[in-house]
Amino acid sequence: MLIGVLAIQGDFEAHTRMLERLGAKTRIVRTPADLDGLDGLVVPGGESTTMTLGIEREGLAEPLRDLVRAGTPVLGTCAGLIVLDRDHLGVLDIAANRNAFGRQVHSFETDLDVRGLDAPIRAVFIRAPWVKEHGGEVEVLAEVDGHPVAVRQGNVTAVAFHPELTDDTRVHELLLEQVRSRKVGERV
Repeated sequence: MLIGVLAIQGDFEAHTRMLERLGAKTRIVRTPADLDGLDGLVVPGGESTTMTLGIEREGLAEPLRDLVRAGTPVLGTCAGLIVLDRDHLGVLDIAANRNAFGRQVHSFETDLDVRGLDAPIRAVFIRAPWVKEHGGEVEVLAEVDGHPVAVRQGNVTAVAFHPELTDDTRVHELLLEQVRSRKVGERV
């Protein structure tokens, strides 16, 4: 199982460490060629404008869309949720509200019930977005104060928090489960 971690900007190394701890092989993704042969992809948090500019500069936008269209499981976290939305890569039918909870001083942690997890997860929100609007095919997995903060549409899952900043591996495990399910389906 080979999982790419987009490394344009943000804390991609924390995702890499967590995935490797779970037994996955990882590859840093900076160019379209780095996408070849991936079984899954993480689009990390960071600064969404900087990430979008880097994606455009490296010619990654269309190859990333092709990866999603091909059914490759993708996990976006925090700014990754924004990068995947309608106004950016357009692979999730959502509109994100950037810095929705406020500035850096308004960052917080909370225990969050996420559909598909057996118990609440400790969620770290840092200048986090929320989903202000979504299409009918988008499944809301979690909310904070009535605002969606975790969503899934097909093979793409996005969360407004930073699962890589805790010891809880369950969000990354969900990505790996999607990868395993897809591989089993390809063999049948």
